[in-house]
Amino acid sequence: MDDWPGYDLNLFTYPQHYYGDLDSVLIPHGIVVDRIERLAKDIMKDIGYCDIMVLCVLKGGYKFCADLVEHLKNISRNSDRFVSMKVDFIRLKSYRNDQSMGEMQIIGGDELSTLAGKNVLIVEDVVGTGRTMKALLGSIERYKPKRIKVASLLVKRTPRSDGFRPDSHMCDQ
Repeated sequence: MDDWPGYDLNLFTYPQHYYGDLDSVLIPHGIVVDRIERLAKDIMKDIGYCDIMVLCVLKGGYKFCADLVEHLKNISRNSDRFVSMKVDFIRLKSYRNDQSMGEMQIIGGDELSTLAGKNVLIVEDVVGTGRTMKALLGSIERYKPKRIKVASLLVKRTPRSDGFRPDSHMCDQ
């Protein structure tokens, strides 16, 4: 609920340098960890224990991606089929000085043509309006990957949303 005040800070330990800056905890770390583990299970079930090319969208997606890939590797280790995972990092630029440039620029990463015929998992921390992710998907689809899935930690509730929803996400913000 939008008016939910969150969990009382007395229920948690947190770094002293945050004292005075926090009012409550909205999503406890344990819930985040459990939900990421479930996302990994859902992704493996959906992709079918096939090799995965993970594209981590920097900078915000790094920690979420690392945690998600670790859970994916654990599932692979405990299954009867080894799933190969390669992780690459990209940055997306669609704004300059807080102004939309009207087009998206992909920075870093291997040549996108290497995605042809592969199972691609895009890992993003927050999906806002969805426009940047749709543009990225359009760029990647030109290289004819076998499958593209998007995993996001959060989906921002915004009236400017174009309706894009990731295949897997932890919760709406």
